[in-house]
Amino acid sequence: MCGEALIDLIFDGKKSMAIVGGGPANTAKALSKLGIATQFIDGLSNDEYGQMILRQLKMDGVFVDFVQYSNKPTCIANVNLDEKGKAIYDFQIEGTATFDFSKSWLPDPQLNCPCLLHIGTLVTVIEPTSSILFDWVRDFKGIAPIVFDPNVRPAVLSDRYSYLDKVERWVSISDAVKVSDEDLNWLYPSISVEEISGKWLSMGPKLVVVTLGDKGLIGFRKNEKVYVSAEKVRVADTVGAGDTVGAVLVEAILKNSLDNLSGSNLELFLARAAKAASITVSRFGATPPTSDEI
Repeated sequence: MCGEALIDLIFDGKKSMAIVGGGPANTAKALSKLGIATQFIDGLSNDEYGQMILRQLKMDGVFVDFVQYSNKPTCIANVNLDEKGKAIYDFQIEGTATFDFSKSWLPDPQLNCPCLLHIGTLVTVIEPTSSILFDWVRDFKGIAPIVFDPNVRPAVLSDRYSYLDKVERWVSISDAVKVSDEDLNWLYPSISVEEISGKWLSMGPKLVVVTLGDKGLIGFRKNEKVYVSAEKVRVADTVGAGDTVGAVLVEAILKNSLDNLSGSNLELFLARAAKAASITVSRFGATPPTSDEI
């Protein structure tokens, strides 16, 4: 699991609460709680927030053998929730340990033999981090499946065309992609989810999973489309819901193999992902469920 771990300062209308966040960190925690041995790859600060992140990752069973420690500060995301519990982000990124990547310390995929690599969110668009990681991730081709989650954040890069170029570059080397309809609507205004998914499948991935919020999920493969509805729950907030779906996608690929994740297997995965996401949104902050809870 590669990407950022940061601190979400969530304002609930009365006070701010510091919670460990970052889409990749949330996905790593969700994977570990599903019983999957997960290494987290990122830069972590030695400051108070960095140590808070480290404690949380370890508490949730995430391995940190490939973490790079430094005295640079931790990235902060100021999070405000709208009336529906949807999170709105404002990031403090510049000069942080969180985005301090170098190929000199990134693990060699040929030496470490990973089962799968999941990558996404801000590290895939912020330079020079994005280009450093892109060159590194290309070494995984033929070694392990690559799962990409763009988790689009326009607050970080408001130029739609630049963002789209970066996303499509990552799509082109990925084996599976998890993305929200909200992400797609921002990247490709006035183009249908079906058309975009078809385009992405033609670029290389074998599977595209689109989350539709409270409307459910759709899995697209070449000549195949499978839909499941969302579980109905009382929403505390939506933080970490998509990350939970991403974790269940990784679980499904590891258990079935990507080639076999179609038909009834694809439907079962989507239903499990919908159930897991419903548990996450019923809780405050990114608190994914265990396998037993699902």
